[in-house]
Amino acid sequence: MTSDTRPDFGLRQSLRTVILVSGIVSLVFGLVVLIWPVKSAVAVTILIAIYAIIGGLLDLAYGIFSRGTGGWTRAGLIVLGLVFLAAGVLAFGNLGGTTVVLAVMVTTFIGIAWIIDGAVALFSLGMRDSAFPGSQRSHKGWTIFYGIVGILAGVFVLISPLLTAVWLWIFLGASLLVLGITGIVRAATLDK
Repeated sequence: MTSDTRPDFGLRQSLRTVILVSGIVSLVFGLVVLIWPVKSAVAVTILIAIYAIIGGLLDLAYGIFSRGTGGWTRAGLIVLGLVFLAAGVLAFGNLGGTTVVLAVMVTTFIGIAWIIDGAVALFSLGMRDSAFPGSQRSHKGWTIFYGIVGILAGVFVLISPLLTAVWLWIFLGASLLVLGITGIVRAATLDK
């Protein structure tokens, strides 16, 4: 008497379908990013601009038509809605420039985060609490290395945020491509 611990056939088929579809989607998006990096970045900017316009309209409508909300809250929602609407319209007015600004903003925040993370790692060396990595002798060398690499990487990003954004975008596309191929192969090799 053998015991089959595999999930039933229907569940395996569903899992295979999900893995295959997600692999294909990842592969397609990876190819799009790698083949048309500028156009795909602009497409992301368009999605963000659409989100800003829809969010602005909803905030504006809520601020105007809500009856149970206080006056200051309604005024704040109206102002916020107008700001989001203006941002969305301005983004559509200059998609190329907005794409560059978004790329620089995102990578600048990444650079700042890496510098802060590296600094926190180095400051944790003085902690006596064993909950902090680096507070124990065996981890100090790795903590120092981690902190210095984080700070240097963050500084490099802040020196050239646009170049960093380009490389991160290419890395994202390549990662999606590899994950897509891996997902498709994984789905194809799941036993039936």
